[in-house]
Amino acid sequence: MVRKPWELSFPAEPREVAGLRRVVRLHLKFWGLPRQSEVAQLCVSELVTNVIRHVGLGTPTVLRLSMNGTYLRIEVSDPECNALPTRATDGPDSEWGRGLMLVEGAADRWGVLLGTDHKVTWCEIATDLAAPNGHGGGMRVERAESMISLYGTVASPRAANASRLATAAGKEAAVDVIVDLLHWMEAHGYDADDVLDAAQMRFDARL
Repeated sequence: MVRKPWELSFPAEPREVAGLRRVVRLHLKFWGLPRQSEVAQLCVSELVTNVIRHVGLGTPTVLRLSMNGTYLRIEVSDPECNALPTRATDGPDSEWGRGLMLVEGAADRWGVLLGTDHKVTWCEIATDLAAPNGHGGGMRVERAESMISLYGTVASPRAANASRLATAAGKEAAVDVIVDLLHWMEAHGYDADDVLDAAQMRFDARL
């Protein structure tokens, strides 16, 4: 799975935040990173809200998602480059920088980059990927990946006298195969319920 950098320009306004969260959720599902979705949506909300509060309504802003190694990187850039955003230091009642405190607590690392005509506030979230373009999901996805690869390279016609598995172990093995495949589907951005519905329809039609 190739996870190419993706970005979106928008005006920094409160009404944009819900849409940005939805776009991030869908994009991470497509990237096979649903486990990072909740934290990523929180970080996007707080970084954009920081622009709204401290730079101004309607500020031209850019959201960018990319991979930095096996970390998901979120960047929010705006044209204000005269001051670095800072986290709150005056206690729980302080309004300035509370969003960055949330980002600091949710993400694995964050920072600010200053350019000549813009600044970028970024954060990074750890994933369970072994490589930037690899698959997440752990052992089950790896097992399913091996099984699917085997299906594609080995022709194994059913024997005429093949007997049915009648043991509890056989049933459990079949359930494990189905669960592994559903994990593989999730890792590739598919909806498990949609897959099950399609499989049931084919099963009912004996396809």
